[in-house]
Amino acid sequence: MNMPTDPLKLVEPRLTSLSHGGGCGCKIAPGVLSEILKNSAGLLPKELLVGIETADDAAVYKLNDTQALIATTDFFMPIVDDPFEFGRIAATNAISDVYAMGGTPIMALALVGMPINVLSIETIGKVIKGGQSVATAAGIPIAGGHTIDSVEAIYGLVVLGLVHPDKVKKNADAQVGDVLILGKPIGVGVLSAALKKEKLSPEGYAAMIANTTKLNTPGAKLADMAGVHAVTDITGFGLAGHTLELARGAKMTAVIEWNKVPFIENVQALAAEGYITGASGRNWGGYGHDVDLPSGFGDVNQALLTDPQTSGGLLVSCAPSAVDAVLDLFRREGFESVAVVGRMEAGAGRLAVVE
Repeated sequence: MNMPTDPLKLVEPRLTSLSHGGGCGCKIAPGVLSEILKNSAGLLPKELLVGIETADDAAVYKLNDTQALIATTDFFMPIVDDPFEFGRIAATNAISDVYAMGGTPIMALALVGMPINVLSIETIGKVIKGGQSVATAAGIPIAGGHTIDSVEAIYGLVVLGLVHPDKVKKNADAQVGDVLILGKPIGVGVLSAALKKEKLSPEGYAAMIANTTKLNTPGAKLADMAGVHAVTDITGFGLAGHTLELARGAKMTAVIEWNKVPFIENVQALAAEGYITGASGRNWGGYGHDVDLPSGFGDVNQALLTDPQTSGGLLVSCAPSAVDAVLDLFRREGFESVAVVGRMEAGAGRLAVVE
């Protein structure tokens, strides 16, 4: 064991060893969450354009005829050991919910829970600096927040944004015949599982950081595209879970064409080797009864379909006539893996996967 030269200096553990579930993989299972929230709607003023009814990405409150306020919060435990990168990933993930509503972020507040008897002030400061670097890239201030002494390390943001009330991109407004476009490749949960077991290559780690710290900036511009009907982002419930939310909200069937789904490099091989998060199984247990899989789909593919994404990509439901413009927008913003992955059909709140 490496002992510190200064007997008063903390011997710090790996950040991921302090979390029972890293990143969006620590979300409450979807079935349990639905049960918790089923009777919690409360007061619904007419100005509240988006609440919890369709499990959308953020709340939206109409301020006036030209402005609506988007409010969201997201926080989680470490998915990587580097404190600066942990802060970057958590902040990128939180800001994404504003983009997923078609909004422009304007301000954030930090949520910080740290075991101060375990982690040094320097390490905690790096987490906060990482979050600040992403906020700066998004053009917003972190104007305050709240801190607590916590058993597990927790970091995230409350994020506020603005959008025109008529241009809010809900997750429930998909239309029959829409095309589904995914902005980022999937597989972050698999990479995080390999990282926790110290089996992730340097190339895999670099790909994981690049994917999770890329701001979903196309979202703000999607608001001005009439052919874009619905948007959400893929996070802890995986590609299947968040696509299913799109289908349930619109009371349709979403179809995912599995051979068109983009993956982070080497993710499928790692999944086949068993690097799968527990959240993947919990996700399937929560919503698998509403998902139709092709014959012989297999356990590995099912795990990838339900793999929890931390700071994942936007999923866009748009008219066929808007597909080229949406793809061009994402590519201009640096999303080279953007792909058409499916379609919306008449149905009743289900997801169908075809090969």
